[in-house]
Amino acid sequence: MVAHVLRLRFDLLVGALRGDRRRAARMILGLVVVTAAVVGVFIAAARLRGVDLAVADTVTVIAGSALVLGFFAAPLVGGLDDQLDPRRFAVFGMSSGAVAGAILLAGVISIPVLTLIAVGVAVTGLWTAHGASGPLTVFAVVLGVVTCMLAARIGLALAGLVLRGRRTRELSGLLLVAVLVIVVPVVVFFVSLEWDGAVPSALREAVAVLSVTPLGAAWAIPGAALTGTLTGPLLVAIGTVLALAALWVWLVRVLLTTTERPGVGRERAGLGWFVLTPSTPTGGIAARSLIYWLRDPRHLVNLVIVPVTAVVIVLPLLVVGVPFEYIALVPAPVMALFFGWLVHNDLAYDSTALWMHIAAAVRGGADRAGRLVPVLLVGLPLLAIAIPLSVALHGRWAILPALAGVCASLFLTGLGLSSVSSVLAPYAVSRPGDSPFQQPQRTNGGLAQGVVLIGALVLSAPALWWGWLALTADVSYAWVALWGGIGIGLAVLLLGVGIGAAIFNRSGGRLMEFVEST
Repeated sequence: MVAHVLRLRFDLLVGALRGDRRRAARMILGLVVVTAAVVGVFIAAARLRGVDLAVADTVTVIAGSALVLGFFAAPLVGGLDDQLDPRRFAVFGMSSGAVAGAILLAGVISIPVLTLIAVGVAVTGLWTAHGASGPLTVFAVVLGVVTCMLAARIGLALAGLVLRGRRTRELSGLLLVAVLVIVVPVVVFFVSLEWDGAVPSALREAVAVLSVTPLGAAWAIPGAALTGTLTGPLLVAIGTVLALAALWVWLVRVLLTTTERPGVGRERAGLGWFVLTPSTPTGGIAARSLIYWLRDPRHLVNLVIVPVTAVVIVLPLLVVGVPFEYIALVPAPVMALFFGWLVHNDLAYDSTALWMHIAAAVRGGADRAGRLVPVLLVGLPLLAIAIPLSVALHGRWAILPALAGVCASLFLTGLGLSSVSSVLAPYAVSRPGDSPFQQPQRTNGGLAQGVVLIGALVLSAPALWWGWLALTADVSYAWVALWGGIGIGLAVLLLGVGIGAAIFNRSGGRLMEFVEST
């Protein structure tokens, strides 16, 4: 059976060069590009043979980590069609282990894996030139190649299991945002490095971390063997392959025993965010809230104001002469504070549509949690980009954990307090269809706004203090600020959602009276 699958895989690879001329031309062009890339890798590896050991290790670990991440993410982002989908073998009555092994072995006969093997040959030549053990280097390269192959198979399996029938414009946008969240901080990090003839300390620290993670452990083995730190990368690399193999076999078993419901894609076509969210009260409220947040001018104006406010606050600090390295750290916490504050009156924007929740007896927990999804999906990516940008402008990457902890505390405590405020003390806002700048006359509302803002600052005071100590006294407080800020934020968020849910369950009549009278 394995030989038959290998023969079919080879026929598919050769058959891709047949057919219409356009398809054949694209394949030939792709092969030319891949060949050029492989040649470039061999040239780069030859040039790295004469450099310092630390430089070679840095390039190898970072490039290897990028390969593993790319092999996993490509099926999810690109929506690739899996020619070796395990479900196609369900009619043969094979065990899940046999199917998993046959597919993994047949996956070797593919352009990406063959290219990866060529890269592995170049890496082997590089490290043997540096004096690394030949058998150990080959073993490390095999581990790296197998890790990439398993990551790709798992990515394809997840895409076929979860994303099939859900390839919508909204999903493509979310995947693009996810890529930007990863790429932008990495680019900022590398651009900010100062190369003075040696590997920057920040990059050495990043490589040290990647060397003991599933992404870079296998590729770090040759360098670690030469520096006497082999144990950690070797154990992590072997454990990663075993764990990914077990996950791959389990996913194959799930795919072989799962039948996709006919017509799901047609039935749910055109439902937008409702396709992506679970078919639960929380998922329905999250989808409806996402539609409002991304289409209603009242919400869009609020989102635009947040970064503008962060910039406006910075300008007076520049005028009065505050050092720039301190000013650079201000915008991200300000954005986190206001993102958490945005939903403090979210319920009022529903207007009379709130009756759907109350008439359907939606529980308060579903309402409170569902309404937080839009601001989380918008706020987290923007903060993930703003935080490394701020640290890059500041100039000390050691302060990154402290800034992330402060932002997490401000953001999450704001969301927790807003979950209580929006149901306990809603106030009138512009009605649907009105200008977002046309605010109704009201005699209340200011108290709720101030309580959420000041409350988030007060509750985040420990994280702010630890961050200040990391900035001015001892940088080791940066990690205290990170974990302390995340812990405080999550605790307040969960408590706020629970209290808000209880109030919502007991205040249906009052809330309906409010939306009918505003």
